[in-house]
Amino acid sequence: MFGGIAFMLAGNMAVGVIGEDLMVRLDPADAEQALREPHTRPMDFTGKPMKKMVYVDPQRTASDEDLAAWVDAGADYAASLPPKQR
Repeated sequence: MFGGIAFMLAGNMAVGVIGEDLMVRLDPADAEQALREPHTRPMDFTGKPMKKMVYVDPQRTASDEDLAAWVDAGADYAASLPPKQR
């Protein structure tokens, strides 16, 4: 869908990778908070920023701990959503 790889939970996207950037799906309030952190920016793949998605630059995911925190955040949000029906 976005030209990269995405990781899903029950049919809901949690995180993905586009080029060197991590794409994280978050609750809108959490996404707003995440954008205050260094090396993050709005996901604007379509030219319009998406309220639930942020890009995280490689500098912010360089350590295993930092990467795990972002992946966990995306997975937690995806797990909170109802499963997609096939």
